[in-house]
Amino acid sequence: MKATVKKLAEQVKALPEGELDEFLSWLEEYEMGHPDEWDKEIEQDSQDGGPLSSVLNRVRTDIASGKTKPLDEVLDNS
Repeated sequence: MKATVKKLAEQVKALPEGELDEFLSWLEEYEMGHPDEWDKEIEQDSQDGGPLSSVLNRVRTDIASGKTKPLDEVLDNS
């Protein structure tokens, strides 16, 4: 871990609980606004004509025709 990151980590650990919550909320918002490369790739692949579009179309068709179950039902029956 680089010295700058270590220093930041120490400062974060030293924050009072309320400020830590505020910082973590900010960090979550920041992260959501900065998707990583994998997120970008999935988004592109999911577009019409992308590698995942046929799978997504099949899933949407299955959902529309009632061929799926809610996830909580599946998990409760495992």
